[in-house]
Amino acid sequence: MPSDKTLHIPTPDGLADAYAAFPDSGGRHPAVLMYADGFGIRPVLREMARELAGHGYYVLVPNVFYRHGPAPVIELPEYIGEEARPAAIAQLMPLIEAHTAERTLRDADAYLRFLTTQPEVAPGPVAVTGYCIGGLLATRTAAAHPGQVAALAAFHGPVGADGPHAFTGITAQAHFGHAESDLTPETLGRLNEALDAAGVSHTSEIYPGTAHGFTMSDTDAFDATGLKHHWDRLLPLLDRTLAGSR
Repeated sequence: MPSDKTLHIPTPDGLADAYAAFPDSGGRHPAVLMYADGFGIRPVLREMARELAGHGYYVLVPNVFYRHGPAPVIELPEYIGEEARPAAIAQLMPLIEAHTAERTLRDADAYLRFLTTQPEVAPGPVAVTGYCIGGLLATRTAAAHPGQVAALAAFHGPVGADGPHAFTGITAQAHFGHAESDLTPETLGRLNEALDAAGVSHTSEIYPGTAHGFTMSDTDAFDATGLKHHWDRLLPLLDRTLAGSR
């Protein structure tokens, strides 16, 4: 089993609590900054971080809403079903809307700086990955740190929300796994054209039969095939881009 711990990351706006998972074999490992979905750090995110750590990575999951309190920022049921979702979203939307691009980038600087100082983290490039709104945060982070971020992955995330210009400067190899309920093939085509125009090396595809949130096993959107497809895309991407940091 990987090791794990709770950490506190110094940022210009205070201490951000975070969850870290990493191999228990000792040594130093390539780093992955993982942005949670809007529901934040909870057992399913810790489980995903530990699974990724089991493949040889140091995985850091920050509480991006730390300005509003430590995770869990809102009370969540063990299973976020159809009945629980509207109330949870209503509580979270003001936090999501307050998390501006400026805050995202200020925090990303702090998260990446913190990662480079961890004794278990190998020198070299890092990866960023994210789910739902975390996919947008990961995309913003990769665009702002082209020399440091070698891999970008986002799943059921609104990665095009900032417009086509937002992809300019991304040098990371990218994979975007979209929920079928989130965008049409025509929208996907326009997104991929924008990625091509920005010179981003990418794969970007709709995962068949999936709904928004399909990677999260504690929600009614969960799709086991979609989650497996996500690992089948994510792990080779990380292996290709971070192998030199092992």
